[in-house]
Amino acid sequence: MRDSSNDDGLHATIHPDGSAVLVIDETPREIATTHAEDARREIVRLTAEIARQLDAPTRVIVTEPDGQWPLVVDGDERVEYDSPDGPPRPVPATAAGGPRPASALGGTTDESLTRPQSSADAATRPMTVIDPAPAAGGSASPVASAASPAHPAADAEPTAGQVSAHEFDNRRSQRETFLTNDRDDDGREDPATRGFRGAMTRMGIRMAPGADERAERADQLAVAQHWPGPRTIAVVNGKGGSGKTPTTILVGAAFARFGGAGVLAWDNNQTRGTLGWRTEQGPHDGTLHDMLEASEHLLSNDAQAADVANFVHHQRQDRFDVLRSQPIALASEQRVSAEDVDRIHSIAARYYRLIVMDSGNDESDPLWQRMIDRTDQLVVATTTRDEHAEAGALLLDALAERDEHSAQLAANAVTVVSQADQKAPANEVRRVVDGYRRLTRDVVQVPFDPAMIDGHLHFSALRPATQRAWLAASAAIARGFTGSA
Repeated sequence: MRDSSNDDGLHATIHPDGSAVLVIDETPREIATTHAEDARREIVRLTAEIARQLDAPTRVIVTEPDGQWPLVVDGDERVEYDSPDGPPRPVPATAAGGPRPASALGGTTDESLTRPQSSADAATRPMTVIDPAPAAGGSASPVASAASPAHPAADAEPTAGQVSAHEFDNRRSQRETFLTNDRDDDGREDPATRGFRGAMTRMGIRMAPGADERAERADQLAVAQHWPGPRTIAVVNGKGGSGKTPTTILVGAAFARFGGAGVLAWDNNQTRGTLGWRTEQGPHDGTLHDMLEASEHLLSNDAQAADVANFVHHQRQDRFDVLRSQPIALASEQRVSAEDVDRIHSIAARYYRLIVMDSGNDESDPLWQRMIDRTDQLVVATTTRDEHAEAGALLLDALAERDEHSAQLAANAVTVVSQADQKAPANEVRRVVDGYRRLTRDVVQVPFDPAMIDGHLHFSALRPATQRAWLAASAAIARGFTGSA
């Protein structure tokens, strides 16, 4: 990084309780932290501030309970280990908030990078399992002796140094598993990839992710979950233009992107549904009416998984399939009955693990009502406009009075509030969001994004904040599937 001209440098001490002090020109500056990792990061930040003022990297000697670490920090918070035996090297994880060096765990490492200057070489000790309760008058000895029988008779009196069968059974019943979880409390999780922590990781300093990155990973895991048996999501609002179709598409995309194939978006619309207009078309013109005509074959034992591709349109970027209605025919020419919904749902449940149903605006239509009967998770889509928000709330009221299943769906619904108007006042957005928090299990706000206005919708075309919001919405939906039949 440089030839440090500041020979004295700064001195920092991290106390056993996680607090620290940084001495600058003989003036101590207290650092009120409770964890050593936080103290290390604050020391790096403060030293970088001084480096920027001096316009030169600055040396800081960090003293911890287990030793001393000479570091060089520049104005961009890049950290190197100021090795006395050569040029500065990248700092080891211990000095910057990562896990302990491998040598502390019994492994092997490059000592010039991991051993504090004041540390002595650790002695390597063989592990011996000692009998915790030797026979009276006997001395401690290994649990099993080569000369002793593997299973002494139950009525045999153990000799000195031996273990009775009863004692051995007690030990087996109290034995802890040698297996561990993927993520333990000692921090063995994937290192940070975002922000300052991610930058430190890319420099070779392994740092744990922050709260925001952990929350995002938790949402990704929720969406990636596969459930035993198919699940059905219904996206509803009795008002047109409330965002049902974009919600159907982007929820389907999130589940397919993070959870893999087997996701179908279904345009369950008696009138001219627009799901087909906002998604890619496959190499055919197939619609749900064509699927109905082929339903006998698709539900037979002779059908193959690839046969359904004749009727659905695969989204190559977002990895889910779309079952279209017929948007250019009159509604009177393409009526779908409740029995048709049952038959299409049977096909969809056979070939897909997750079904996301876009819906029309007529809540009295038998097609709409049968969709509700088949639904596991209800999603209310609304914009921040008053008429859309009110229509969604009235629909929830109606479902609460319809039957027990519908009332349960309404009580556990997830609301997605999309900001359709870029200039919508923040207090108006908050009013709609807060209003739905009192009505539904969870509410997710999606920010305005020009990529959502017209044309085909693609998850990757959205702004990062919009993608994050749709992931959060999909995770909220997924968490409602726990315990579903």
